[in-house]
Parts: sequence; structure tokens; C-alpha cells
Amino acid sequence: MDAALGFPVLVGLIAVALLFDFLNGLHDAANSIATIVSTRVLRPQFAVFWAAFFNFVAFMVFGLHVAQTIGTGIIDPSIVDAQVIFAALVGAIVWNIVTWALGIPSSSSHALIGGLVGGGMAKAGISAAVWSGLSKTVLAIVLSPLVGFLLAMMLVAIVSWASVRSTPFAVDRAFRILQFASASLYSLGHGGNDAQKTMGIIAVLLYSQGHLGSEFSVPFWVVLSCQAAMALGTLMGGWRIVRTMGLRITKLTPMQGFCAETGGAVTLFMATFLGVPVSTTHTITGAIVGVGAARRVSAVRWNVASSIVYAWVITIPAAALVAALSWWAVQIVK
Repeated sequence: MDAALGFPVLVGLIAVALLFDFLNGLHDAANSIATIVSTRVLRPQFAVFWAAFFNFVAFMVFGLHVAQTIGTGIIDPSIVDAQVIFAALVGAIVWNIVTWALGIPSSSSHALIGGLVGGGMAKAGISAAVWSGLSKTVLAIVLSPLVGFLLAMMLVAIVSWASVRSTPFAVDRAFRILQFASASLYSLGHGGNDAQKTMGIIAVLLYSQGHLGSEFSVPFWVVLSCQAAMALGTLMGGWRIVRTMGLRITKLTPMQGFCAETGGAVTLFMATFLGVPVSTTHTITGAIVGVGAARRVSAVRWNVASSIVYAWVITIPAAALVAALSWWAVQIVK
């Protein structure tokens, strides 16, 4: 790493990282609000304020285990330099913009991880990867939507059994109220897991420049900056993806919205406390499919769900390719 990296360049890279965090909030706003909007419990403009608030305060609830994983558990911190971080962020941002423009709910988290892997491997080859942390993250690609799916399906069964003596009107009214709580929990989980990924990027950049001493840590100003950037992005909304997540996969009732959000929130809470950088997009999509399948298999528009899965599969390699090309472009310019 070039020890003489200038202050303006360092500030510029941090600004790009916060831009990614903002785009993450913009891109993933739908994850937090799609169900509560599609069930008409909250209007979109109120729902984004609700989600943004809980995205911001998430740092008060969770530790920084995910930031630690991103900072030290994806690629070897010793090979990190300004070019690697720049390439990683370009790979993630470009993929986020492409999928946002197409209305595809891909994973910002895995775009960032793919960017890190692509930038790191372009510089140092396969040895750049920390395979223990990377394999744990790849495993979460499969497990997070599956756990969300199963939890949501199980909650639908439990709630349906508990509500069997109630009138449809009473059930609908009760779950319209309960959805405020479930949406809050999901937004909290989203802010807790996703904002930490950018914290890890900024912290490993500062660490590589010797600004954190001999021990890797995440400064409090980095925590606040990342939570604020994500909350601001959420405020800007993500209406293209809201339509896919909330309306096109399956039609939701307030009860089903509550079950999907709660199942997704529990999954995110577990992952965040374990330090696993999971995809909030994968998690809520799995939960929405779960509540739809609990009603009947044909209630899920499987062609839409399958197109989302294709986007999941190619996100890491696509972002890694863009990042690698960005790294090589920087070398040519130099």
C-alpha cells in the first residue's frame, strides 16, 4: 500500500463509500417497506420515513460483528490499498445502478463482497481471498432466504391457527397494527446488517493507512456516517423495486405482511449477531415467497421469483468482474 496516500484521496474514497451506502439505502428501501406499502397499511411517503428512522438507530442495538467480517474476513487486509477499495466500490455501485434501473431486487451486500473479491484478486490473485469468511458469506446466500422462507411459512401456520375463531375484519385490523412493529423490526435488522458493510470498507481503508493503529476497529464517526447515509438513501425511496417485491411476487394481506417481515427480521437479527453479512433482499424475498406458498403454491408468481434468483446468482461474479476491470483501468491510467 502506498503510505503516501494524500488526505484528499482518502476523503474522496470515504465519500465514494458513503455514496455506496446511500445507494444501498435507496436500492434496499423496498426490502423494509414493500410489505407494509403493498398491504396499504402505510402510504409510501410515510413508510420511507418510518424505515429510515429505524435504519439509523440500528447501531444502538447491534454490535459491529458484520463490519469486522467485511473489514478482515473477505480479503486479506494486508493487500488493501486505495485502488482495491476504489475498484470494489465501483463494482458494487455499477451493479446496484444497473439492477435498480431494471427493477431487479439484487443484493447490495453481495455486490460489495463481489467488488472486494474482484479488486483484491485483480491485485494479488486467488491468495487475496480469506476463504473462511468468504465461504461463510456464500453459504448465507442459500441459507438466509431459506430461513426467511421457513420462518414466514411457520408463522402463517401459527397465526392462522390462533385466528381461526376471529372474523376476517378483526384479523385484518389487528395485523394492520402489528405490521408497524414487524416493519420496524425489519428496518432495524436491515440497518444493523447493511450499514455495517460500508463501515467495514471505510475502517479497513483507514487501517491500511495506519490511522487506526495496530488493531482493527471501527471509529464512532464512521458508524454515525454510515447509518446516516443509509437512512438518507432509504428516504429517497426505491419505488421500482417496491413494485416487484410488494406486488409482483405474490399478493399480500396485513397478516401475511406481518409474517413475512417478522420472519425476515428474525433471520437478520440472528445473522447480524453472528457477524454474517447476509442479503436483506434475499431474506425478505424468501419470506414473501414463504407466506405466498403457505396459502397455496400457485399464489406465488414463480417466474418472477426465478428471475430474482438468477440475479442473486450472478451478482457476486458480475460485481467482481466490474471491480477487476476498474482496478486494471486504474493501473493503465497510472
